[in-house]
Amino acid sequence: MATDCEAWLNSNPVEEVALSDSDQSGNEENGIQTKIFDEINGNWILAPAGTVHEARLKAKAKRRLRKNSSRDSGRGDSLSDNGDAVRSVAPPTSPKGRVLDRRSRLGKGRGLPKKGGAGGKGVWGTPGEVYAEEEVDVRDPNYDEDQENCVYETVVLPLDEEAFTKTVTPIVQEYFEHGDANEVAELLGELNLGGMRSDVPLLAVSLALESKASHRELTSRLLNRLCGRVLTRSDIENAFHKLLRELPDLVLDTPTAPQLVGQFIARAVADQILSRNYIDGYKGRVDCEHTRAALDRAVVLLKMSREAGLRIDNLWGSGGGQRPVNQLIKEVNLLLQEYVLSGDTVEAERCLRELEVPHFHHEFVYEAIVMVLESKGERTLQMILKLLKSLFDSSVITVDQMRRGYERVYMDIAEINIDVPCAYSILEHFVEKSFTTGVIDTKVRDLCPCRGRKRFVSEGDGGRVKLESY
Repeated sequence: MATDCEAWLNSNPVEEVALSDSDQSGNEENGIQTKIFDEINGNWILAPAGTVHEARLKAKAKRRLRKNSSRDSGRGDSLSDNGDAVRSVAPPTSPKGRVLDRRSRLGKGRGLPKKGGAGGKGVWGTPGEVYAEEEVDVRDPNYDEDQENCVYETVVLPLDEEAFTKTVTPIVQEYFEHGDANEVAELLGELNLGGMRSDVPLLAVSLALESKASHRELTSRLLNRLCGRVLTRSDIENAFHKLLRELPDLVLDTPTAPQLVGQFIARAVADQILSRNYIDGYKGRVDCEHTRAALDRAVVLLKMSREAGLRIDNLWGSGGGQRPVNQLIKEVNLLLQEYVLSGDTVEAERCLRELEVPHFHHEFVYEAIVMVLESKGERTLQMILKLLKSLFDSSVITVDQMRRGYERVYMDIAEINIDVPCAYSILEHFVEKSFTTGVIDTKVRDLCPCRGRKRFVSEGDGGRVKLESY
């Protein structure tokens, strides 16, 4: 069979066979027909020219479409009836087509968005694109000029009674610790107190009544600082009106509340945050005995200030460590002298607490032992020992403060002995008693200094040591 094909091809020139998939040649356009062969099962047969030509055109169109990505296939590519590819956008060979082409330049990927949703290259727009903001047409009848002048503010709702107590109480309690009135004014200024502004002085004074004298002094300073910044004089007056009406309830927790409230009123008048006519407005209108006692206390203090020169601005005294050391020493000595005369341990403990100097209790222990050394009497020794035992058991005086007080006496015993010749013997006796009652431990007892005994040698005593007596 191969021999027959070769014989047939020799009789028909090869130039007339169209085997390429290129477009029609010029002879085909001029109507010259060309013989076309096809191979079926290894046999060359003559095929109709029109059928083969259409098949080649379709194959060529398919090869072109394979080069395009599946993403670009939805942008207008389609096949016409005769198999030609039709595109509705610019061809990728043009400059514009290259810019809009989202296919990978490396020939990898299909140009689809990334799985994270961020999109592929060119998703966010082409370089050089500018998005202009929408302009407002002032000629538009729907345009409102007030829209440009709108001011947005954060609205803080006014505090109710429960929220006021939960918010302001911690602020006042923290103020008793740091004493910075400006910080309290700033914190209160950020709140919308509304109709609860007059309750700020009421809450502060109520907390101070149950606290120390130094906290009452801080409260008076706070009211003076808040007036004019956060509160008005009318708010201060309304607060004291409420305070006087609530005195029957306050007396249940603080028996001395009427006298203390009267001192607050007198201090407020002296600081000019209450008018001097405030007390006169209650004349003939008071039925409650507690309110009358508070107003009488305020009147007496103001009268003493005008006539006797009483300093109401120092009415509560200086709290704790703010007082000078010399003044504290005088108050400690006065406290010990009153205790020796009265023997009231409870009152002495209360007075020591009111001094508000727990860091200075070692001075109290020192002065108490020195009083024992100077008295040279057993009664004073027993009373001071009883007081120290009571203060130690109630934890008013700590172990550290007690130890420091004894050690200070040990260090100064040589100077004390100059004025009190038998100071060493009395100190040893007192230290031994203190250890027996449990005021000090073994370590503090063993630190007690001892002076060498003098030997009084005489005829017939055998060199014995005479014990000093007192």
